[in-house]
Amino acid sequence: MPSRRPARRLEVDVCVISAGHVGLVTAAVFADLGNDVTCVDVDRERIGRLKRGAVPIFEPGLEEMVSRNVADRRLTFTTDLDLAVRRSQVIFIAVGTPAGPDGETDLGQVEAAARGIGRAINGHKVIVNKSTVPVGTGDLVREIVERHAPPGIEFEVVSNPEFLREGSAINDTLCPDRIVIGARSRSVAMTLLELYAPLERPMLITDVHSAEIIKYASNAFLAARVSFINAIADLCEQVGADVGQVVKGLGYDPRIGAEFLHPGLGYGGSCLPKDTESLLRTAQERGCDFPLLRAVIEVNRERVPRFVRRMEQALGGLADKTIAVLGLAFKPNTDDLREAKAVELVGLLLERGARVKAYDPVAMPAARPQLEAAVFCDSAYAAAEDSDALVIATEWNEFKLLNLERLKSVMRSPVIFDGRNIHAPERMRQLGFVYHSVGRPSAAPESVAGEMR
Repeated sequence: MPSRRPARRLEVDVCVISAGHVGLVTAAVFADLGNDVTCVDVDRERIGRLKRGAVPIFEPGLEEMVSRNVADRRLTFTTDLDLAVRRSQVIFIAVGTPAGPDGETDLGQVEAAARGIGRAINGHKVIVNKSTVPVGTGDLVREIVERHAPPGIEFEVVSNPEFLREGSAINDTLCPDRIVIGARSRSVAMTLLELYAPLERPMLITDVHSAEIIKYASNAFLAARVSFINAIADLCEQVGADVGQVVKGLGYDPRIGAEFLHPGLGYGGSCLPKDTESLLRTAQERGCDFPLLRAVIEVNRERVPRFVRRMEQALGGLADKTIAVLGLAFKPNTDDLREAKAVELVGLLLERGARVKAYDPVAMPAARPQLEAAVFCDSAYAAAEDSDALVIATEWNEFKLLNLERLKSVMRSPVIFDGRNIHAPERMRQLGFVYHSVGRPSAAPESVAGEMR
């Protein structure tokens, strides 16, 4: 969290449509900056839980911030969109934009929000697209609101893409690298400039279309870095190199840096997979070939199947093997399972006849309906007990701090497949493990290494 709290400002009445991850964080932070914020959602159960003080998503620091601002009466929750729109000056659309079956972005929730705003609008409003949307969505929102609004009502539609990372969303909102505001003119952007002013962060004013492209281009570029280093990791495995050393060599170059160069099971979550697919589809619809992005997506799709094939080879098949899987969320510090590589991994292990015992610090309640055939355990050690192998699928800090001697003592066979490279191969060898990671030579005690050769 930032070391100091941003300065207060004159309050603005803000409406945030959606109490999902982005919407709830946005609402809580703007309330914490001194604004009166109404967070509205069609999910009555979710709003009911929030009114009772229960935050329905796991995000470090969010529960405390929501509780504080609810107690101070700066943050309220409702299912009444009309009421929220009428009493607000700035309306953020932060609804979900999931991927459709062909990679297109499903804008159904955005369109519904725009219709609702149009029917309720009662004066000049600034409508802000916070959701990640394809280029041209700002025009679509404007057209929908105009179609449903009373005659003579004036409003503006602005693009303000979010760049939040789950697990650090509060800090990312309070201390963003940049704030992008896409508007028809600087005067239109001034309302958001003033709203964000207490954060004292770099602000970029663009046209609406450019702002919409910036978000997709950012995520696609990060996805490309992940797929690139994973392809390099595959090469390292074939030639006996250490991808960890390669990453260090790349990272020292200031033109490259080490961010998003972490080899493993590939990227997942709610943003990178769907945003790369959506950008590719947008490019194709506009007649722009994008073979680079197609390759990024294909490399990522192959990560888990390739990893499972390595497991099959090392274990002599997976049928009737008991495999412990540590981590189910797509990344640490979240319970989000969207496009989680760990969930894909468990599914493939089960398909191949393995028995799976799984543990995750926070994501198991969400995972149970998706992975009914898996056995869920209350600790990493319980999952590892009597296992033929263990997989590290999410890099929770808890797994970096495991008592490895204890872990080894409960396993049937001390074999670890580290899909996130959180341990050092040499140390694992010294502790008596057969250790397989990504893009690094496998390690094993001398007695086992001879058999492996």
